[in-house]
Formats: sequence, C-alpha cells, structure tokens
Amino acid sequence: MNFDEFTGMVNHRLELPGTGETVRAIRATLMTLGGRIPEGNAEDLAASLPMEIKWYLTDAPREHGERFDWREFVSRVSEIEGVDTPEAAYHAQIIIDLVHSVVPPSDFRQLRDGLPESEDDENWRKLFEVVDAGGWGEAQEAQTGGGPQPKVENSADPEE
Repeated sequence: MNFDEFTGMVNHRLELPGTGETVRAIRATLMTLGGRIPEGNAEDLAASLPMEIKWYLTDAPREHGERFDWREFVSRVSEIEGVDTPEAAYHAQIIIDLVHSVVPPSDFRQLRDGLPESEDDENWRKLFEVVDAGGWGEAQEAQTGGGPQPKVENSADPEE
C-alpha cells in the first residue's frame, strides 16, 4: 500500500474534507502512539507502512517508551489534530484498524501486548475497539444495519 492509498482509505473512512485533515489525523495518532511504545516496537510496526507514514511512528516522536494512559493519549491526539477528544479517539481507532489490516499479525500483537488493556485509566482496549468489532467495514455494518435498506411501500413521497 502506498501513501495515496493509505491516506485515501483514512479519508474515506473518516469522511474528512481533505488531504490536510487526513494527514493531520494520521500524524497525530501515529506520532503519539510512537511516543508511547518502545522504539523497536515502533520500527517493527512501521516497517509495513508507506515510507511517508512510518516516519510518524519512528522519527517524529521526541522520545519512545514514554508512559501515559489512554486518556492522555487521546488528549495528545486531540491537541495535535485540533479536534475534540471524542473525535480524536474515534479517528485513532479507525487509523489503528487500517494499520491492523496492513501490518503482519505478529507486529500488531506486539503493539497490543505492550499496551495494558485493564479496566483502569490504562485501558488501551479502547484503541482497539474497531479492530475487535471485526474492522471498519464490519463496525460500520453493525451501526447501519448493513447493505441496502428495503424500499418502504406506501410512502407519503411517491418519489421514494
């Protein structure tokens, strides 16, 4: 997958207005994640990503392996991306789901194993909610009921 394909998929999934907002969401999520995980893990995870994207995980963070919880992660993503925290959390979940579909399972497992998924503030399980729901397509289908919706007969509007 190249840079344009990766950003195009993120843009489509997040329905952002343009490439600038899309790249900002990717940068905010991956740069913050890169600062949280050890440098070796960041390099492993980044190895399968487009060159322009991997930089956010490996070289953009000032330091790697910094300890902070899920709430702090979302707060940092929110600040970098310039969106509110619920939107930042959702963007991060969608981006991580795309990363999951691109990287080898062993590298993704290494990421999950390095982030505590308990019920307290370290609850990184929230980052993987879309992945755990079966991925973006499955999560979207679950929300919308999936597939084409049946035509409603006897509608008040004859054009429907």
